[in-house]
Amino acid sequence: MISNQKNFSFTSESVGEGHPDKVCDRISDSIVDLFLKEDPHSRVAVETLATTNRIVLAGEIRGPATITPKEMEAAAREAVREIGYAQKGFHWQWADVQIYIHAQSSDIAMGVDAGDNKDEGAGDQGIMFGFACNETLQLMPAPIMLSHNILRFMSEDRHAGKLPLLGQDAKSQVTLEYVDGKPVRASRIVVSTQHDEKADQAAIREMVRPYVMKALPEGWMCDEDFFYVNPTGRFVIGGPDGDTGLTGRKIIVDTYGGSAPHGGGAFSGKDPTKVDRSAAYMARYMAKNVVAAGIADRCTIELAYAIGVSEPLAVYATTDGTNHVDDSNLVDVLRDCVKLTPRAIRERLGLNRPIYKKTSSFGHFGRDPEDDGHFSWERLDLVAELKRAYNL
Repeated sequence: MISNQKNFSFTSESVGEGHPDKVCDRISDSIVDLFLKEDPHSRVAVETLATTNRIVLAGEIRGPATITPKEMEAAAREAVREIGYAQKGFHWQWADVQIYIHAQSSDIAMGVDAGDNKDEGAGDQGIMFGFACNETLQLMPAPIMLSHNILRFMSEDRHAGKLPLLGQDAKSQVTLEYVDGKPVRASRIVVSTQHDEKADQAAIREMVRPYVMKALPEGWMCDEDFFYVNPTGRFVIGGPDGDTGLTGRKIIVDTYGGSAPHGGGAFSGKDPTKVDRSAAYMARYMAKNVVAAGIADRCTIELAYAIGVSEPLAVYATTDGTNHVDDSNLVDVLRDCVKLTPRAIRERLGLNRPIYKKTSSFGHFGRDPEDDGHFSWERLDLVAELKRAYNL
């Protein structure tokens, strides 16, 4: 969590869509979307492993029998093709795909399913956090947003054919200086990007520079000595051919870049009955609306659940002393605004839709909500109600 000190430096990192772990997140979320498109109430918990020309899917599902292993394999290959992997060591068409997916445990289903006298329960126990702050227009911490944007801008141009010498795998890291608690400039920037074997490192540095400059506010660029591009000097072998990938290993990249707590559960590969995913989205939704309403400059929300139990065991909210009104009743106000059962969360945010593949890279938060339901948890439709509650 960002320091309560006034003057300090803070660093966050992001990884691109072609990073081995992100390849796996994308495949797992593609499987979730495949099932939800066919049946919005499908249950999916799928993990992916990827290494040199090999993809392994494992997990539990309860969904339409019409979705066969062959269709799951096709979805996995399509996810890799969309990223752009057609390399000798990792090729969307020729990689060996193995599938070890079986039916969801009846013990879990019994606890989660709604009954005559019981609402739908949480898909697992756990704690989930949501966070928002006024450092950026997206109400996200600046270091993680800048790190994401560098790679997102590069990815867009790579897909457009404007960066033919750069590959799919990439990482970024941004260190910001804070003065009086506000970010004022970058002091260190690191970008590592996979590249063609014939590419010159000095040329790669200049290819990357415009994307860093585009992501940073004017005047925020670090000193040249602290701008690192491919600091090892070579990054030809990348993606799952260079390092094994697994679903759910980039959870801090997925959320707030270390600026706020994380409950520990991954998001990708899980349908929205899993509160690891849906409750984390709801916590972000509440925190973002609190900040957008002008109640505070920062807000952290924690939700706690038990498997099979519909109501959260505990709800916690703090504004870390940045509140502009008396917010001692913030939890009560929020609970008056929204219901926090798994069913209510899914229905309010419209989570039973095939909207998850897009979340697998460049963060689950700080994105623009879309008309088709993508990133619905980024909406600001609680602001008016919260302002009324505090006479703002």
